[in-house]
Amino acid sequence: MTRIPNEDRDIIEKAMYLPMVLTILERDRLIFEKAPFKLKPPYLNLVEKTIKAVQKDFKEVKLEMRKGNMKVEQVSHDQEFTQFMFYYKGYNEQHNYFNPRLRNKAQELLEHYLYKRFNS
Repeated sequence: MTRIPNEDRDIIEKAMYLPMVLTILERDRLIFEKAPFKLKPPYLNLVEKTIKAVQKDFKEVKLEMRKGNMKVEQVSHDQEFTQFMFYYKGYNEQHNYFNPRLRNKAQELLEHYLYKRFNS
């Protein structure tokens, strides 16, 4: 049983997922820079603006975590699971996440930041 309320757990999970999205975007930016596109700037601009939007949200999440005395760190990972330690107001809890779930959530967030956020 977790002692962390759903709203705060959502904040902690954002602190897990947003760095993953940033890593994906940074790698994609490098690929776009090296790819033989005729017109690279539109693709690079899209990725750059998306990175800035994710960084802005991540900064807000880190602020909320600091205010709420929360912290998350990755403890270990293997082929199937990644283990995180959640620190919440003096308590700590270990959480295991199925790697395909992490990948699917990162993909969902990537889609949101790349184009779905403009439709909201």
